[in-house]
Amino acid sequence: MSDVSGIAYDALKMAVEHVLGKIKEGKRLSTEDVLILYLGTIAGDLREIKADIARLDHRIDETNRRIDEVVKMLSARIDDLAKLLSARIDETNKRIDALQITLLEIQKLLIELVRRTGSA
Repeated sequence: MSDVSGIAYDALKMAVEHVLGKIKEGKRLSTEDVLILYLGTIAGDLREIKADIARLDHRIDETNRRIDEVVKMLSARIDDLAKLLSARIDETNKRIDALQITLLEIQKLLIELVRRTGSA
């Protein structure tokens, strides 16, 4: 399809050059000649627009690539923080468990002490 549009553009370009030749010679332009000049202007604008779109597509692709890199980097940092926090929570839980065991032992000792002093 792009081959056809390229051929059509080349044909239009040749027609525009022919009309420009008429203008240089001072000849009168027909309605078709004016239409060809108008189409030539539109085709030129369309080519510029297509080029702008291609540049923007490239910039968007580049921006998306950079965003993906940032997402990967932030995900890795988040994963590292999650592992670190999980390890700290595990350590805290172990300390709490040890404290509960110690408190139970103290409670048993206090009960035993109350029993001994109560029976004495």
